[in-house]
Amino acid sequence: MKIVLAYSGGLDTSVLLVWLKEKYNAEIIAYCADVGQADELDGIVEKALATGASKCIIGDLKADFAANYIFPMFQANAVYEGRYLLGTSIARPCISKAMVELAIAEGADAIAHGATGKGNDQVRFELAINALAPQLDVIAPWRMKEWRDQFPGRSEMIEYAEKHNIAIRQSMKKPYSMDRNLLHISYEAGMLEDTWYDATTEVDREMYLLSTAPEDAPDCPEYLEMLFAKGDIVGLKNENLSSIMAEVGCRSTGEQDGYTLLDPLSVMLVLNVLGGKHGIGRVDVVENRFVGMKSRGIYETPGGTILLAAHRDIETLTMDREAQKLRDSLITDYATMVYNGFWFAPEREALQALVTSTQQTVNGEVRVKLYKGNVINAGRRSSSNSLYNYAMATMEADYTEEDYNQDDASGFIHLNGLRLKQFSRVNNK
Repeated sequence: MKIVLAYSGGLDTSVLLVWLKEKYNAEIIAYCADVGQADELDGIVEKALATGASKCIIGDLKADFAANYIFPMFQANAVYEGRYLLGTSIARPCISKAMVELAIAEGADAIAHGATGKGNDQVRFELAINALAPQLDVIAPWRMKEWRDQFPGRSEMIEYAEKHNIAIRQSMKKPYSMDRNLLHISYEAGMLEDTWYDATTEVDREMYLLSTAPEDAPDCPEYLEMLFAKGDIVGLKNENLSSIMAEVGCRSTGEQDGYTLLDPLSVMLVLNVLGGKHGIGRVDVVENRFVGMKSRGIYETPGGTILLAAHRDIETLTMDREAQKLRDSLITDYATMVYNGFWFAPEREALQALVTSTQQTVNGEVRVKLYKGNVINAGRRSSSNSLYNYAMATMEADYTEEDYNQDDASGFIHLNGLRLKQFSRVNNK
């Protein structure tokens, strides 16, 4: 038997690798998706091989993740329950697709994961696998009584790891769980399971990796200009852009109208630095998991928060009112589809086609001011698709009645008020 294991190198998946190999007498191929975890991947191949994997594959998915998952989702302005920018949720279909492709290429019988039976990730991984490769089996040990009986707690896992010479660094274990990718970092469990716990104090300053605390952010605001094409940021303008690009190791793809053109991955890397510098994108939420329970999570999404604010702003200038209203009416459903794991479902793909259609006119520039946790709108314009007409909107005298005749409003109001008058006459006697 050959199994592809979603492998992070942590205690759980390291134990899981050995356990699966013993239980199924199987060849284990460890797969680690690089969706922007930074130095968390250091030494992971050597550890997987030493633990018993026949291979350890690191898939560099960062560019794919940015272009084909993050950007399409932000074209929809998708936010789960009004606050969560879906950082973990949107990474799962990207990872699942790569794992399926590897499993098929390797002739594997099954894919295994270490997601718990209480969380959302088990659903997201398996729904994606069901949609992409229904012939593959899925092994989820946390839903096996045998596994839970053997490992009721972390102390049993540590004991098992020591018995099997699995390298662990339990002394460095933080009192919470963390999941990092290009879009965000999530923090859950441990002390955060107390919903009254305040994670904004000095005690937990070191927990946050992507952003400074807003109160410690620079006292001077910083301007950022963004160039949009069909709903996506394609260029940036900022006085510190060159140094930031050098810091994150990205290159320009060209220049346009004074903007430095960048691919989606580079855009996210730069926005994360700028947002993190100014304490942008921290949220503390209690959310509804798909499996039915509520959970508390803290998220850092600096770049995504800037992207969302800018995208919403350029849409106000360039999208037709009724098209935007229709799209917005479906976004709660869209966000829920992403959160629950239905990225590859036909309903999400159909809705994405509608979103993509609405974005054809979303072209122009947005300027924002970044300051102590805030993204402040500071201007927007579009030379090709602006629906704002000065002659219609101005309160000054320099307009013509050909643009807008105020007399026409009388009939407009009369017709719209007709049903209200009649209802009142009949029912408010």
